[in-house]
Amino acid sequence: MKRPLEIEIESGLIRGRHDGDVRVWRGVPYAAPPVGPLRLRAPTPVTPWIGTRPAETFGAVAPQGNGKGDEDALFVNIVAPKNNADQLRPVMVFVHGGAYNGGSPSAPKYHGTSLVERGEVVYVSIQYRLGALGYLDFREFSTPDSSFESNLGLRDQIAALNWIKRNIEAFGGDPDNVTLFGESSGANAVTTLMASPAAEGLFARAIAQSPPAASAYGAPRAQGWARDVVQAAGITDDQAGHWLRSVDAHTLVTTADEVAKRGVEDEPGTRIFAPVVGDDILPEHPLDVFAAGRSHPVPLIVGSNLHEGRIFPRLLDILPTEHRRIEKMFDRTPPSVKARVLAAYPRYPHRRAAADLGGDVTFWEPSILCAQGHSQIAPTYSYRYDFAPRLLKLAGVGATHATELYAVFGRSDVFTSVLTALGGRRGLADVTASMQGHWIEFAHGGTPGRDWPLYTVPERRTMIFDSDSKVASDPLGDRRRAWLGYEHRR
Repeated sequence: MKRPLEIEIESGLIRGRHDGDVRVWRGVPYAAPPVGPLRLRAPTPVTPWIGTRPAETFGAVAPQGNGKGDEDALFVNIVAPKNNADQLRPVMVFVHGGAYNGGSPSAPKYHGTSLVERGEVVYVSIQYRLGALGYLDFREFSTPDSSFESNLGLRDQIAALNWIKRNIEAFGGDPDNVTLFGESSGANAVTTLMASPAAEGLFARAIAQSPPAASAYGAPRAQGWARDVVQAAGITDDQAGHWLRSVDAHTLVTTADEVAKRGVEDEPGTRIFAPVVGDDILPEHPLDVFAAGRSHPVPLIVGSNLHEGRIFPRLLDILPTEHRRIEKMFDRTPPSVKARVLAAYPRYPHRRAAADLGGDVTFWEPSILCAQGHSQIAPTYSYRYDFAPRLLKLAGVGATHATELYAVFGRSDVFTSVLTALGGRRGLADVTASMQGHWIEFAHGGTPGRDWPLYTVPERRTMIFDSDSKVASDPLGDRRRAWLGYEHRR
């Protein structure tokens, strides 16, 4: 006889546990471990197990540059309300950020408990391959007895969504009412999946929080970066296939990280870990798909934060956020366009203006392109996150990248206490109530509420989230127009 927290899924019986007022199942495999002959290959089905598999703790994180992780890391984590309901609940599926090179859904801020408790939803977080193991294109080094495939992290996400489609009803979730949402590279995953034919029908609506949607590159560039990694390891072409199959995962990840660091200086505005354009999973660049009105026609919320770039020079120096990199980023841009963009940041090259420019070109401007393209074919809602407690304002970073996560996930712990130590606790509570309310209402019915109008051109009405949220028409319109004619490198 099954116990209350034992769930039958396609691979066998799993056992979760209570976590406060919710039920959790963690570290549930959605694909076979991508190890040995399955390294750098598309995900394959899980081998069914006998007996009951414990699903009470998070699985290992995917290998990343800090030396942590294990290749056996293709897991989902499910959080459901304490009690079953008469009707299936909406499902919210989260894709974590981390520049496609770090992060994990096991981080406390991604646990999702607050959303589940408040929203009567089933929350799922997914883990996928990162860095060299998930976002480099090594197909050139395939051999007759072992081929490599591209877009592995993206294929993992699609495999996870398919798993959810087949299994989520066992947890009380509605497989036909899935909201896919993500932040940063996780939001890039959302916009990319909206352009992938293989993801059609796997989600009913989407939320992209600060998507670097331009970060997807053609096979020639992607394979060039893969070749750089092989050469950096001192491996010849004829040895590369064997080396890629047998080298320690952390050696491969660390080698690729060093190449990525050089890329930040050599090609500012690009990241070598990104989706690859031109294969069966992603035939076209996502921005082209959005511009043509051919993204999957599901309701979309998309937006960014007011000061996206200001945190990067201090914590993760990978963006074009200083004068030298910005000048190099513009080296193929028509002089008139460059001059127009720089004029839109009056204090440039002051460090804050430069950081704002780098954050805008990475996150804000691509999110605008997605919104205006998608609004042609489906309900689209735009936002900007402006809230910053006094401590962040005094630090000069303001409403910087990823700070909206504390509102979306309702995180309340020592970190948020420090964040609001100089004021802003009430404001954070207000903006949390607002964002969570809109996200949950969107997940339930496909609209974020009557107070949030559709994004249409030319009105471009946008929700400004702050301690006192409001709607504005075409905020920073002069700056938006300044970027017209800028071409992202592909």
